[in-house]
Amino acid sequence: MTSAAAVEPDPEASDPTPADPATPADPTPADPTPADSKPADRIPSDLTPHDPTPPDQTPHDLIEAVAIETLRPAEVVRRLDEYIIGQHEAKRSVAIALRNRVRRRMLPEDMRNEVLPKNILMIGPTGVGKTEIARRVARLTESPFIKVEATKFTEVGYVGRDVESILRDLLEQTITELHEDRVEEAEPRARVLADARLVETLHEADERQRAARQRPEEAAPSPGQGVAEARRARARRRRLASRLAAGSLEDATVDIEVEEPFQPAFEGFTGTGLEEVGVSLSDFFSQLAPPRKRKKLMTVAEARDVLIDEETDRLIDMDRVYDDAIHLVEDTGVVFIDEVDKICGPASDRGPDVSGEGVQRDLLPILEGSTVHTRYGPVRTDHVLFIAAGAFTAARPSDLIPEFQGRFPIRVELKPLSEDDLVRILTEPGNALTRQYAALLGTEHVTLDFTDDGIRELAAQAYRVNEEDENLGARRLFTIMEKVLEDVSFGAEELAGMTVVIDAAYVGDRLGDLVRNQDLRRYVL
Repeated sequence: MTSAAAVEPDPEASDPTPADPATPADPTPADPTPADSKPADRIPSDLTPHDPTPPDQTPHDLIEAVAIETLRPAEVVRRLDEYIIGQHEAKRSVAIALRNRVRRRMLPEDMRNEVLPKNILMIGPTGVGKTEIARRVARLTESPFIKVEATKFTEVGYVGRDVESILRDLLEQTITELHEDRVEEAEPRARVLADARLVETLHEADERQRAARQRPEEAAPSPGQGVAEARRARARRRRLASRLAAGSLEDATVDIEVEEPFQPAFEGFTGTGLEEVGVSLSDFFSQLAPPRKRKKLMTVAEARDVLIDEETDRLIDMDRVYDDAIHLVEDTGVVFIDEVDKICGPASDRGPDVSGEGVQRDLLPILEGSTVHTRYGPVRTDHVLFIAAGAFTAARPSDLIPEFQGRFPIRVELKPLSEDDLVRILTEPGNALTRQYAALLGTEHVTLDFTDDGIRELAAQAYRVNEEDENLGARRLFTIMEKVLEDVSFGAEELAGMTVVIDAAYVGDRLGDLVRNQDLRRYVL
């Protein structure tokens, strides 16, 4: 909230003459609010918006919007084709799972609760698009999405993160995104309220300056003069509002009182499950401690930003944000668990593997459907879609415990990328590497011209190294492209205004020796 303000005197506002004759007489009596009332509590009605409905009370059910939208599986596959080359079977499986969610929303409530998502297990080498398929589908439907590595978690009872933190992190991320949307919706109204508070603060500062210059015998006006003075005060307030809207007061200084967030004197706990304890203790102490307020002298432009933040916080109902976020996670959440092949394998004689079968057993109740308790409320995982992925080079899917295999009824095998696939990856997607490098060097006025034979040579070299060494899929293209364009990137300032042609000869000249020398390329490519 605001307090006294210092602003340059307005010659019109300090003029003791009667109000402008052009201004119609206002029959409204003087403002009966006591002089010591807070400015935020008595903002004039003509300076505030007339919409009584806060922005957070408008419909925000994204799940219903997805259910109404006719997102057919063929359309999902078509949109995925814009960014991901090949892997048609994986795209079909994910598109069907997505469409079944839409269909479930259209069922009667008793049947809706019985239909559970069919989790998907993707099997394929690295760099073929497993993660990108899940991430693009989540963006396509505006679903809460999180990607986790299975090897980061440990069995309950050992130091490390427990698997329930997956849902906690997903909920935290969803709350942040949902809050940002609400802030964007509430900002126009918050800006109007902040300007109204600034006008009231500037007006009070001007009134105090007028009172300081007033002679003692003029301090007690007659009843008739009081009504006229109230009318003149409203006119001065409107003139201040006009000057503020015109931007002529942006550099004026104002003394406002701002609330500072509570800062705990200790750091959060670390370890298995203890991060929730640290956060809960911080919340507990922040509720016990009174809000800290401190006066700050700043310009009107800076004060507006501070007041907009305060008004936005008042307009947004965080309890409703928490409830909506939980609702979104429960009905449309997508969890992508990568590297599941690293938590399976034959039993070891060296002791318990705390990141192996124990993690699989801990994941079982979450995959089947259970309740995870968070600081914002319980979250049920019955209808969360889980997509697991792994290369399964040193292990097989059958090495997973049977209960874990049963939680992933849909299995999709992603094929290694061929040379033609690599050519398409370099040319077709909207975010193709050739376009990215051309845009990067274009910022320094260097034009890259990738010829067809140059792109074919890049793909051929990447495919050859993948076949003879470790198969890194499309990720091998990053290394190849960096090596080919190393000289251009380093000397871009000297090549400004020139066009560099990347053809087969150019690529072969920079990669020939590296690709032929197997020992050398093992460390470079």
